Amino acid sequence: MPKKNTHILLIYTGGTIGMKLCPETDSLVPFDFSQISEEVPELTKSGYSIDSYSFDPVIDSSDVSLSFWQELARIIETNYDRYDGFVVLHGTDTMSYSASALSFMLQNLEKPVVFTGSQLPIGMLRTDGKENLISAIEIASERDSEGHPIVPEVVIYFDSKLYRGNRTTKFSAENFRAFRSPNAPVLADIGIHIKYNTDVIRYPKTWGNPLTVNYALDSNVAVLKIFPGISRKAIEAITHTEGLRALVIETFGSGNAPTSKMFLECISEAIERGIIVLNITQCVTGTVDMDAYATGKALQRLGVINGLDSTTEAATTKLFFLLGQYTDNEKVKELLPLNLAGEITK
Repeated sequence: MPKKNTHILLIYTGGTIGMKLCPETDSLVPFDFSQISEEVPELTKSGYSIDSYSFDPVIDSSDVSLSFWQELARIIETNYDRYDGFVVLHGTDTMSYSASALSFMLQNLEKPVVFTGSQLPIGMLRTDGKENLISAIEIASERDSEGHPIVPEVVIYFDSKLYRGNRTTKFSAENFRAFRSPNAPVLADIGIHIKYNTDVIRYPKTWGNPLTVNYALDSNVAVLKIFPGISRKAIEAITHTEGLRALVIETFGSGNAPTSKMFLECISEAIERGIIVLNITQCVTGTVDMDAYATGKALQRLGVINGLDSTTEAATTKLFFLLGQYTDNEKVKELLPLNLAGEITK
């Protein structure tokens, strides 16, 4: 049950949820989140202690960068001992990337970090923002009978579903249910009651470990989406990027790609130059199985690493994280197939 003396930090980074109509200009502008109770008066009935922090300036989520993730992690680390949970208000376009990145950066996390946002501004009559915000705060406040957080993870709450952040992808630009977690079960269903799926929520082996934040990130990563008729010129424009350390290839089906001499030469040459190549599927659901077909086996023989059922968001941010921690690519290759933060099914 949630405790009424729970302290929550609300972090507004930008995005649709924090917008309201300015009557003077008839345009949407960010509102002051220190006045959140004026926009969402229901929060005054909750009994929770809610403080707010706004990025200045707020950013459109399309402008999210590594420095943004580092700043967000710093805010959580600085305030970690003062608050029982954190709610991050974030634009939907790159929310899955940010939640994935934070899931790797925040080591020994024992408190909820709940990302949410909205498809309509909170000041609009039909907004989904109020329900998303209120439920996210309640989830961040929930404790079990021993006083431990029920969801000590980086998660995304949206439209009555709670997801592990690094298993999500933005699914719709128009529906209120903007996100899906196609290869992992939801952590909670929210209706009249909140039904937590505690069997799949990640809990620490022992409680009371200090939070450790790994700020070092390396963005020398590229994503190559395979398509029929892809040319050598298109592939090499990416694989010959100066400073490139890792390449995520989005392949067909269960990890299949062209077996043409040209394509295999391009991938082989990249690996010979020390570039890490990680194979994930373009499909919304399913996993890579490079033993299933000859096309996948050809990639495996070259040294391509199996990304299993990782999302593009999790694959890229996991590489940012590992490359930031290790200058030795061989060490990164060793750790890449491991399930570090619940990002793959093993």
